Amino acid sequence: MPLHIETPLIESRPLSARLNKNVWLKMDALQPSGSFKARGIGHACETYQQQGAARFVACSGGNAGLAVAYAGRQLGVQVVVVVPITTTERAKALIRLENAEVVVHGASFSEANEFALALVGSNDAYIHPFNDPLLWHGHATLVDEMARQGPKPDVVVLSVGGGGLFCGVVTGLRRNGWGDVPVVAVETAGADSLAQSVKVGHSVTLPAITSIATSLGARTVCAQALRLAREHPVESLVVSDAAAVDGCLALLDDHRVLTEAACGASLAALHSASVLIAQAQRVAVVVCGGVGVTATQLKRWHDEFALQAA
Repeated sequence: MPLHIETPLIESRPLSARLNKNVWLKMDALQPSGSFKARGIGHACETYQQQGAARFVACSGGNAGLAVAYAGRQLGVQVVVVVPITTTERAKALIRLENAEVVVHGASFSEANEFALALVGSNDAYIHPFNDPLLWHGHATLVDEMARQGPKPDVVVLSVGGGGLFCGVVTGLRRNGWGDVPVVAVETAGADSLAQSVKVGHSVTLPAITSIATSLGARTVCAQALRLAREHPVESLVVSDAAAVDGCLALLDDHRVLTEAACGASLAALHSASVLIAQAQRVAVVVCGGVGVTATQLKRWHDEFALQAA
C-alpha cells in the first residue's frame, strides 16, 4: 500500500459562484502527514528502503521533514531530521511525534543541510525535500487521481517552493494525455525564485527569504522546474503574503480546512490578474496543505496586514 491516500477532488461551490467558473479543489491537505509531500517522499522512502537503506536522513523543519518521519514510522525505518535553530517548537514536536530523531544545527537551512549530508552513512538514504526524480514521480499521482475523478481542467493552479510539486504535476499531466493543460505557478513575494528565474531566463538565487510562506522558501528553484517552465505552458504569478493569508482564511470558512500561507497563495491566485485563469472555465487548484500554522497565527497575520494597509 502506498504511504499516501487518494484525496478527494471537490467542486467548490463558494469559489465557483464568486468567480462564475467551475472551480475544483484537489484536497491534498488531507494527506496523513498534512501535505502533498506524502506522495513523493513516501515513494522515495519506499524505493530507498527496497535498495537497502536502513535509515533516512533529511533536512527540513516543515512538511518535508514531517513526511519523511511519517514514512519512516510506517516502514519501520529509523529517521533523523536535521533542522535549523529557527524551526518552531511546534514543528519539532510534530516530527518527534512520528518517532523521528530531531537534530537542531545551524542558523539556516543551508547550514542544517550541510550537517545532514555529513551524517549520511553507507546504509543511509538522504531524502531531499524537492529535487529528486523519485519525488516528482510520486507527486504525479495527484494528477493520476484527478484524471479518474473529474473533468479535464482548463488550467491547474499550484504553489511553487523548490519546484517538486510543479515538476510532479507537469509529469502527471503529460502521462495522462493532458500535456496541453497549462499551469499557473504561484509564489509569494519574497519567496519568488521561480518567477525571478523565468523573468531573466536563467536560475536566480534569492539573497534571503522574506515571505511568511516559509514552505515556499527555496532560495533557488530546482533546475528541472525551470526547464519545465520553458517547455510547458506556464504562467508564473506572484502574490502578496496578505493575499495568501486571506486565501487560507477563505478556505477555512468555505471548506473547514486549515492550510499554510504557502497553500493560500494558490487560492489567492484565483482573485489575481492571471490571464490563464481569466480565460479558463474549469479551474483545478491543488490544495497542497501544510502543518506549519495555526488558525490563531493566520488571524494574527491578517490583523497585522490590515493595520499596515490602514
